[in-house]
Amino acid sequence: MTEVKFLNEVQALAENLQRNNDSILLAAKKAAETIKAGNWVQLFGSGHSVIPTMDCFPRYGGFVGFKPIMDPRLMWTTISGPGGAEEVLWLERQEGYMNVFLQHHTWNKDDIFIVISHGGQNAAPVEIALSAKEAGLYVIAITSEDNHLNKPVTHSSGKKIGDIADLVIYNGVTPEDAVVDVPGVSGKVGGLSTLSAIAIIQSLVSETALELARLGYKVKPFASPNVEGISKNHNEEVYVEFRKRLKETVSI
Repeated sequence: MTEVKFLNEVQALAENLQRNNDSILLAAKKAAETIKAGNWVQLFGSGHSVIPTMDCFPRYGGFVGFKPIMDPRLMWTTISGPGGAEEVLWLERQEGYMNVFLQHHTWNKDDIFIVISHGGQNAAPVEIALSAKEAGLYVIAITSEDNHLNKPVTHSSGKKIGDIADLVIYNGVTPEDAVVDVPGVSGKVGGLSTLSAIAIIQSLVSETALELARLGYKVKPFASPNVEGISKNHNEEVYVEFRKRLKETVSI
């Protein structure tokens, strides 16, 4: 059978991520308690790390209680020019920007905050994690183990996101992120950290729902209208639940 090298790396990653079982189950327990109490599990990522937060909620299989914090300036909508990746890569490294962004945001100490960053060093994830921690939230970081333990700090606080977090979940990906060697080419291809972060987040979402069920709280996930037994108003009802929770909390 012909080998697909990147899929071999994906298979190895899936096995490697099993090391996180205890951490994911702990995070799910805390997330379930938070959501059952009417509060939020908030998430943030910049650059390509915004993708796992967007893939958490709202999407099929996601449910109310998870709430991404997203800044359109920190995600690219084109390759270059206005909204381009070049600008994002510059902005997420600028110290002080997140203080401006967070002027419109109110933290609730009873929420949980998840920050996703493969490198864990850039100003945007570090500063928002610091803000959440200072506000009293339980902070979870998803990052590269090697980057966290062995790479130099670049932020003036002297911290990476793993230094700020109460719980660190390692993504099982090497610092360079790309994993496939190409003969005669400097640098590898095939980025893996985004796929890893999505797998961790979806594992957390799933285990949180299972823990909530054990607590007697049944979630209402977004669901495909093509699924038998799903009413035509099902997903509208999810948004009703979302808006109701927003009105009942101080998070905005």
